[in-house]
Amino acid sequence: MTFSSSSGAPQRAPTARRIDIARELLLTPFGLDEGHLARALADIRAHQVDDADLYFQYTRSEGWSLEEGIVKTGSFSIDQGVGVRAVSGEKTAFAYSDDISEASLRDAARTVRSISAVSQAGRVRVAAKKIAPSRSLYDGVDPISTLDSTAKVALLERVEQRARTKDPRVAQVMAGLASEYDVVLVARADGTLAADVRPLVRLSVTVIAEQGGRREVGSAGGGGRFGLAYFDDAQINQYVDEAVNAALVNLEARPAPAGVMTVVLGPGWPGVLLHEAVGHGLEGDFNRKGSSAFSGRIGQRVAAKGVTVLDDGTIADRRGSLNVDDEGCASQRNVLIEDGILKGYIQDALNARLMGVAPTGNGRRESYAHIPMPRMTNTYMLGGDKDPQEIIASIKKGLYASNFGGGQVDITSGKFVFSASEAYWVENGKILYPVKGATIVGSGPESLKKISMIGNDMKLDSGVGTCGKEGQSVPVGVGQPTLRIEGLTVGGTA
Repeated sequence: MTFSSSSGAPQRAPTARRIDIARELLLTPFGLDEGHLARALADIRAHQVDDADLYFQYTRSEGWSLEEGIVKTGSFSIDQGVGVRAVSGEKTAFAYSDDISEASLRDAARTVRSISAVSQAGRVRVAAKKIAPSRSLYDGVDPISTLDSTAKVALLERVEQRARTKDPRVAQVMAGLASEYDVVLVARADGTLAADVRPLVRLSVTVIAEQGGRREVGSAGGGGRFGLAYFDDAQINQYVDEAVNAALVNLEARPAPAGVMTVVLGPGWPGVLLHEAVGHGLEGDFNRKGSSAFSGRIGQRVAAKGVTVLDDGTIADRRGSLNVDDEGCASQRNVLIEDGILKGYIQDALNARLMGVAPTGNGRRESYAHIPMPRMTNTYMLGGDKDPQEIIASIKKGLYASNFGGGQVDITSGKFVFSASEAYWVENGKILYPVKGATIVGSGPESLKKISMIGNDMKLDSGVGTCGKEGQSVPVGVGQPTLRIEGLTVGGTA
């Protein structure tokens, strides 16, 4: 089985190249081959387990940061290791080591198989090798080597210079450049072998503007799964302009009003509210355990008509995209809510098996030292038919939130709290002035039902998202069109 590109060309060759790269980095230097992996998995399967896998990882990362006009810090690290997992029913046994060797591999295998005390009778057959289906969504470039150190420092200095010349009120500029080259190899108990070569870069810009003794912060940035050449002068200027403009807007901001009101969310990054308030509630583990507000509601209306929400790990070059997930399953475009009706959940292999459904390509882990769980990739809402200006013009009195800071959600109740980092007060369809200190409080499931207008301007974020769950962080993407939501509670300072 193979996946095809948009041109219809089969992707066998890229898949084979990724496996070759993973083999050269993670097996050959340590005297291992695929026979050793098969025997370690056979050791686990000598006991009655439902599933097992080996997860090898090699990660090389680099970071640079600029402050007060000089590059103050630089870092470089290499991490590698293997995680060994056995699953029996709902139970998981897991061991990991940064020592990649036959001895540590077999020792870990014998340790995790103790999750089942029942041995298989007779000899356990080694499963035949099969290459997992895979996608080709990004080049397997090592982004760290796409620019030399001098060029990376010069890039950050251009950020500083651009921000300083943008406006005399800019008092301080901070910038960071991060690059990562991640190679993973997954071997499963059924003989499946999968690999991925994942580049990841990010440029972040933060400025502090000062006026009349008042200081305000603005930030911007982006990135994805490509090399550092993406950050050309035009891209740098865009990030700097966004960061400086946000800080200057906040210098003019008045205290935010409080109360129950109409709220309009801007396109792109405000989709982080959708990610937190809705996306986590659609992850398979919470629904299998019945702890999500969406548990047991497949086929029911959970949102207003016109609301379609997807989790899509197949978008080329995106921060949240994957050729294969961390269990060796190809990423997918999963429709979670369609025209307001709940269609499905995000699944890893364990929860999919226990719920009697297929995995969705969402088994993710932070590193070889962590177990996989169902996690989002790029989660977004599709656009509607309304002009964004028409949506804003429809507000009698309310809040227009064009950017967000942090937030949190309670999965069981679906209740969320989010702070708006850039927001405006609107009356009679006119944006009157920026406001500061607006906190949006609501229930994810209830908010979906209160969406009354959906813009035609769906946009994905610029590539800055990181999602945390149970102590694990993974890169993700979010997105949405402009949305009008009725009756949200806004906590303000006025």
